[in-house]
Amino acid sequence: MQPKRRLDRPPTKQHFQRASAIAGGMVGGALLIGMLGYHFINGESWVDSFLDASMILGGMGPVGTMQNDGAKIFAGCYALFSGLMFIGSAAVLVAPWLHGLLHRLHADADAEDES
Repeated sequence: MQPKRRLDRPPTKQHFQRASAIAGGMVGGALLIGMLGYHFINGESWVDSFLDASMILGGMGPVGTMQNDGAKIFAGCYALFSGLMFIGSAAVLVAPWLHGLLHRLHADADAEDES
C-alpha cells in the first residue's frame, strides 16, 4: 500500500522549480517545432528560422516573408499553436502560486469537513 499523499501542505520550492522546468520545456519544444518548420518548409537558414519562430512564439509576428503556400499555412498554424502554448505555459507557471493562495485562504477546509 502506497503512503497517502499529503494534500494539506502548501507548495514548496520544488513545486516552483518543477513548474518552471515544465514551462521551459514546453516553450523550448515549441521553439524547436517552429524552427524546423521555417527551416524545412520555408527554406530559411537556421538563424532566420530561430528569429521567425521566436518572434511568433513571443507574440510579435514573423519577420521574413513566406515563400510558398505551404509556408503560409505552417506560419498560420504555428501562430495558433504558439498562442495556446503561451496560455498553457502560463497556467503551468501560475499553478503553484494559485495552489499556495488557496492554502492561505483555507479553501480546502470545507471539503475535508464533509468527508
